[in-house]
Amino acid sequence: MLKIGTPLSPAAVRVMLLGSGELGKEVIIALQRLGCEVIAVDRYPNAPGHQVAHRWHAIDMTDARAVRELVERERPHLIVPEIEAIATDELARIEADGLATVVPTARATQLTMNREGIRRLAAEELGLTTSPYAFADTRDQLQAAIDAGIGYPCVVKPVMSSSGKGQSVIRCAADVAPAWEYAATGGRVKQGRIIVEGFIDFDYEITLLTVRARNAAGEVETCFCEPVGHLQVSGDYVESWQPHAMSPVALERSRAIAAAVTEALGGLGLFGVELFVKGDMVWFSEVSPRPHDTGLVTLATQRLSEFELHARAILGLPVDTSLRRPGASAVIYGGVDAKSIEFEGVEQALQVPESDLRLFGKPESFVKRRMGVAVAAADDVATARERAKTCASRVFPKAAG
Repeated sequence: MLKIGTPLSPAAVRVMLLGSGELGKEVIIALQRLGCEVIAVDRYPNAPGHQVAHRWHAIDMTDARAVRELVERERPHLIVPEIEAIATDELARIEADGLATVVPTARATQLTMNREGIRRLAAEELGLTTSPYAFADTRDQLQAAIDAGIGYPCVVKPVMSSSGKGQSVIRCAADVAPAWEYAATGGRVKQGRIIVEGFIDFDYEITLLTVRARNAAGEVETCFCEPVGHLQVSGDYVESWQPHAMSPVALERSRAIAAAVTEALGGLGLFGVELFVKGDMVWFSEVSPRPHDTGLVTLATQRLSEFELHARAILGLPVDTSLRRPGASAVIYGGVDAKSIEFEGVEQALQVPESDLRLFGKPESFVKRRMGVAVAAADDVATARERAKTCASRVFPKAAG
């Protein structure tokens, strides 16, 4: 375990975040509360995490040389990747050279930042149940995969993307060309490789927040938060709630899948494991080796939020995944394209019982950019969802000036 010192001193534990959006911002705050010195890195200046870090940098994180030079200059003890668009091969070299520890591991980052790597690990190495899938580098290969057995409907995604970017559903042959174009240009890295997945007739999706942390004996243990349910629109999360009701069998199977994939990835920290569920049947979908956007709900529900859990785990500290109260989250979109915005209705929004807001501080607004989130708690999930949606609906981003 790292010995925590004092920030901005020779004894400081230095943590570098690669990606400093709204999730990274919460991780930074959690790390600082535990006495860490935090360096926030993103592709553009004044990202949300930049605003709360000890120091910040704006670089192209897919540029291996730029990443290496920054790590050599800042000398962090830990590197915490928070997005997909990173030179992961360089992170592996940095870890191999002993410059820093990559969270959870450099190998895990390489596998999970690319849907091909994690899908092959889950389905082909671990034998976990997944949807039928294939990879394609051209539109003709996509069509051939559909014709060869994937069938209609199917889901197409870039192998490297997040928050639904580049994702669409193909329902007939006429959808193939626009879906290919959207996926090939919508990823974090414009490489044109996609995954096409057979459609699963599931009842619901969950995120199972899974934590690998050290116990009192110093051994690595796997702990689970209560399942998080979520609603997606065009592949992007708009609501989440916790706990999501599911059968004991489905919950046991979900935990077994999450334990298997996170153990294979190794390291310490919180993982967001996405699963499809139908009755007692469970399919693995994806895993992120970091806090998950649907897990923003834990700001209202758990004794320790997913961000605090991640910070504790990567520092080798004890964790507590207990649920404090049912709750929900609802996204606040920008609604306008503007260089600067003002939020109206905040006072009215916070009049909703047991509600709270996170306004992310993104420097530029887009119509469908996530600019904030409302969270709320209640005696039951249904009431919490209504409260979160009401709170979010009262906030109106407007172009400043």
